[in-house]
Amino acid sequence: MLSILHETPRWLAVNKTAGIAVERSPYGYPCVEEEVAAYLSQHHRNPYVGIVHRLDRPVSGVLLFAKKPSALKALHEVFRERKVRKYYTAIVEKEPAANKGKLRHWLFKDLKNKRAVLYEKPTKNAVECMLDYHVVGKNAEGWKVEIELHTGKFHQIRAQLAAMGCPILGDEKYGATRPWLPDAIALHAHQLVWKDAYSGGEIVVEAPWVGKI
Repeated sequence: MLSILHETPRWLAVNKTAGIAVERSPYGYPCVEEEVAAYLSQHHRNPYVGIVHRLDRPVSGVLLFAKKPSALKALHEVFRERKVRKYYTAIVEKEPAANKGKLRHWLFKDLKNKRAVLYEKPTKNAVECMLDYHVVGKNAEGWKVEIELHTGKFHQIRAQLAAMGCPILGDEKYGATRPWLPDAIALHAHQLVWKDAYSGGEIVVEAPWVGKI
């Protein structure tokens, strides 16, 4: 069931469920794009559904869709120019060596194996990726880490946390040894913040993390 966080005449923010794909694919996974189209079709024939950004299938959290081509263009520009602040929460298997810090790598997208490969120095065909992290607590599951994502690259958070020896719970692709929920990893996009291109005001969209946290 579609969980709507905020809606305007130009865009729609939803709380994506882990295990659901963002867009239609040949693999037949349920996808949020179809859920949004079904919702909007209740009020508009042939509604416009523009995918602003993406989350990995096993990740939950804030996801934006444009309801007009002009809104999609404006929001794409915000993301392209890195004018949107993106915050995530993760639970990792092991305690990070430092309570907080900045991670910087160069990321190569290995299409054959569908995984990110990281390098410590600039490397051919690899793009720079950065994030800040802060350990905010520990529970029975693991260490809870809050993340500000400065670049939105393929599997970036998953690969960077694993690179410092702290894989996300359930993320077997990047070395996790303990499970999380079915078809999910313990990573949630909990907040997006940006300046509205029309009003000039700051927009904050936040999604509750539904599950065992």
